[in-house]
Amino acid sequence: MAASDLSEPAVDPAYLAATPFIDSDHAAVRALAREAVGDETDPKAKAIRLYYTVRDRFLYDPYSVEVSHDGMRASGVIERGKGFCVNKAILLAAVARAEGIPSRLGLADVKNHLATERLRAQMGTDIFYYHGYTELFIDGKWVKATPAFNLALCEKFRVLPLDFDGETDSVFHPFDADNRRHMEYVADRGSFADLPFAEWRDAMLTHYPDLMKEERSGGDFAAEAAAENNNKPQTKSA
Repeated sequence: MAASDLSEPAVDPAYLAATPFIDSDHAAVRALAREAVGDETDPKAKAIRLYYTVRDRFLYDPYSVEVSHDGMRASGVIERGKGFCVNKAILLAAVARAEGIPSRLGLADVKNHLATERLRAQMGTDIFYYHGYTELFIDGKWVKATPAFNLALCEKFRVLPLDFDGETDSVFHPFDADNRRHMEYVADRGSFADLPFAEWRDAMLTHYPDLMKEERSGGDFAAEAAAENNNKPQTKSA
């Protein structure tokens, strides 16, 4: 057996390439990746640094959904300093590819029991269709990472922040900090080398017609979360 046969399984080159949405060749994306990684050379350690940079430096804002190519690019998240789950998953995939770590976008439908009253009213449902997370190829296997909820928002929402160790899947906590049910996955939409824009756009317009209106009033999701959760009874976790 040749020595090359003992190496890690080959990864589709598409998971390392720059794409229209995962624009890992963009100067801002490459600069962010380099800053986050610093002098680290180990792929797993680099992936962990990239995860926390995307999770905490960029605010989670479900009111910032832009159904456009410019609005969904990784470089656009950097420019705005915020994004929703799919935006931030795309950004993590992009900075990973910029550092030579294969990545792909995962999409799934989830039931989120802790959305704010205002957001639920605009969505018309508690199902988040096409929720986004990232899959990173580390040490010969794909590992899932969800960088959506930044730490400051988690504290306001009393949601346990999702950590990432580069080895185990980090996709959701079933309960929040007060032992209330938080999130559950209800359907897997698959993994992709780039955002399936037409499919995603159609789903957003179909399921969230009010939230996707061009003239939207927006909102401060973090302030809404803090206000609602400050008024809820708190219980100690088991």
